[in-house]
Amino acid sequence: MRKYWESWFVRLGLGLLVFGSGPLLLIIAAAEIGLLRDPNPNPIGPGMLAFLTFWPGVICLLIGLARVRFGSKRAT
Repeated sequence: MRKYWESWFVRLGLGLLVFGSGPLLLIIAAAEIGLLRDPNPNPIGPGMLAFLTFWPGVICLLIGLARVRFGSKRAT
């Protein structure tokens, strides 16, 4: 497990997923449990951030996992 965390692509992919989609998911969860006044918020900014970072994050994560799994020397 440790060698996966040493991969730069894995860390970048997870970072993009967490910091790119995280704000949108937090707003959705907060609206669902009633923490926001508006039960149907329209989070344009976080939605655009998630749109622009989700697939690059997934692609980086998959590249990193494949490089570590199949033993590339440049995985870190």
